[in-house]
Amino acid sequence: MIAGVIAVVLLLAVAAYACGGGTDYGAGFWDLTAGGAERGERSRRLIDHAMAPVWEVNNVWLIFVLVIMWTGFPVFFQRVFTAMWLPLALAAVGTVLRGAGFALRKPLTRLAGRRLYGAMFAVSSLLTPFFLGAAAGGVASGRVTARATASTDAWSNPTSLLFGFLAVAFTALLGAVFLAADARRFAVPDLDGHFRRRALAALAAVVVLAVITLVVTHGDAPHVWHGLIHGVGLVFVIVSALATLATAWSLTRPSGAWSRGAAVAVVASAVIAWGMAQRPYLIPVSLTVAEGAGAHTTLRWLGLVTLVAVVLVFPAVVLLYWLDTHGELESLTDAELRPGRPGDEV
Repeated sequence: MIAGVIAVVLLLAVAAYACGGGTDYGAGFWDLTAGGAERGERSRRLIDHAMAPVWEVNNVWLIFVLVIMWTGFPVFFQRVFTAMWLPLALAAVGTVLRGAGFALRKPLTRLAGRRLYGAMFAVSSLLTPFFLGAAAGGVASGRVTARATASTDAWSNPTSLLFGFLAVAFTALLGAVFLAADARRFAVPDLDGHFRRRALAALAAVVVLAVITLVVTHGDAPHVWHGLIHGVGLVFVIVSALATLATAWSLTRPSGAWSRGAAVAVVASAVIAWGMAQRPYLIPVSLTVAEGAGAHTTLRWLGLVTLVAVVLVFPAVVLLYWLDTHGELESLTDAELRPGRPGDEV
């Protein structure tokens, strides 16, 4: 019983990281595609401002996921990090380079240095979610088995690749939706329209990739496919589909109201649908939740620590997100987002 509860906590933590960290990765994706130094300057200023208060906090969810994995489900942790060592290692390197690029590019005054660290940040924001998604696809397709060895090509399968592309599309959606909301808050209509159009394009990519992934899993990950079209998994697929329609509707409304909540619901519901589709397995169809769980005493202490974190940490994180999205933290003047600001570097 307690192993099932901890497994649900793990799934919710993955969903939280997909939404919180995914928004940051998406901002980096749009940084990468913003254009040259002059054309993309205003978009990059908005991205820097939007990410600055929360980008480190969003990684708390990743740490929480890893702690639950290696403490609560050590067998699962060992198999995943053995079979999927290459994409996970590349994702870890990407996370480090991304953080370094974001932290170091802003204080630099020389354009060459800003371009170098900016490119490091932007490219890592694209590759890191792809490799994390590819590792998740390896789990969903059942390739992370007890017989799996530390090979370099275990993740090169249709489900892993599609999960990787879908992860990038999810992050692009979240990043564009939140950046459009920030642009509205600062009354910069051209940037609002700029990111709304990109959000709609990312949403279309999510729909196309989700349909293709569902078709491919029929043959490549049959247990997950069955779970996605039956029971609780199907419920969350429907919720994600309805949230997709709500996101599209919100993005076409002048106010853009509820677009952020709807986009978060799209991603969170999709992640939870995947987790529910795998039941009762951590790795279909070779490792159940009960088989992969640690000692009962360990799970009890992990549950207690989780409860303390929910009581003490979760409200603080929610407050930080609320303050950030309501403009109560770092100020940004209109002049910084207006075209032709004096002192712009080319």
